[in-house]
Amino acid sequence: MKYALRVPRLVVPSDDFYHWSVIACDQFTSDRAYWKRVEETVKAVPSTLHFILPECYLEDEDQKERIERIHEEMYLALEQGACYKLPRGCMLVERYTSTGIRRGILASIDLEEYTYRVGEESLIRSSEAVVADRLPPRVAVRRGSLLEFPHALVFFKDKKNKVISSLLDEDLEQLYDFELMESGGRLRGRFIPEEIAEDVLQDLHSRGDPCFAIADGNHSVAAAKTYWEEIKATLPEAERRMHPARFTLVELINVYDPAVVFYPIHRLVKGIDKDALCDYFSRNLPCKRKGDVLYPGVKSAAEAVEKTDELIEKFIRANTGRVDYIHGDEELLALSKEENSVGIFMPTLEKDDFFPALKGGKNFPKKTFSIGEGREKRYYLEGKEISYD
Repeated sequence: MKYALRVPRLVVPSDDFYHWSVIACDQFTSDRAYWKRVEETVKAVPSTLHFILPECYLEDEDQKERIERIHEEMYLALEQGACYKLPRGCMLVERYTSTGIRRGILASIDLEEYTYRVGEESLIRSSEAVVADRLPPRVAVRRGSLLEFPHALVFFKDKKNKVISSLLDEDLEQLYDFELMESGGRLRGRFIPEEIAEDVLQDLHSRGDPCFAIADGNHSVAAAKTYWEEIKATLPEAERRMHPARFTLVELINVYDPAVVFYPIHRLVKGIDKDALCDYFSRNLPCKRKGDVLYPGVKSAAEAVEKTDELIEKFIRANTGRVDYIHGDEELLALSKEENSVGIFMPTLEKDDFFPALKGGKNFPKKTFSIGEGREKRYYLEGKEISYD
């Protein structure tokens, strides 16, 4: 059987985990105030905030300068000892959330065994459609970076939860246990030595199509794949086998973990005539309207998203406006009250529908689901080298 996982050498902060760890860059895309608060909290202290490009800034004109600063900050963090490399091994991560303790294993995936293209079967595949236009800024960050600090979550199937349970019985060294900023909950990490990690990663492989699927951070992994394809084309065959850019860090999570809760990703359509959009939807899709929020009458999450996105695209093309993707019911209700904005409430994906929906190289429509509420998304902490420089 092919092998898709690898035991990495993790890079972790030397101290001050609180300031080091910030939430994934694709969160709070319509809330600059959130990121301004994080900037005020972090200031000049060593932090993964200096290594990422929050997506709320993607439309700013200083993107090139921001990316250049990211590369410089990574170099400085290494030179000044703000972070260091652990022995080879994985990390048992425990995230305290509103739904319980969500447990995962931080490891590397082989990008040669991953695809996001529809119709292609592989050990690891995307769970949703990847929008090519969203990749260039992410690839630009990786191009010239010494390190990566990814936020992807990857599902595996283990209904009896045997793998994680076996790790809980091990006497593992605890490396961190602290409260995350901005009400992100608590995070604890225990180091899994290489001799244990190798057996664990072997056990995670299962028969099926696919073995693993990107649960969150699809565009992050797709950007890593795109960058690896760039690098690979310049390397002789012998160097391709173990080049650090071939592998990217992810957190492996059991889809049947009780603390894993699927949340819908809602749509917010901005810069439009509220009544015109609501009337258009009502004529083309069964839905209820409550204030400035629409509730499509379609039970299947994938079908609801597909039909909703199709109608939004047609409306914007014929009129005006733009769409944003909102994590959290309360955030959607608040943002839909803004002038010229309408919220569209999406249904929730069922767990048992997840892997069957991907069989045969299929994807969910983009932004069909989210793991946890916005503040419960993965925070950056561990990194890995992706360059020999």
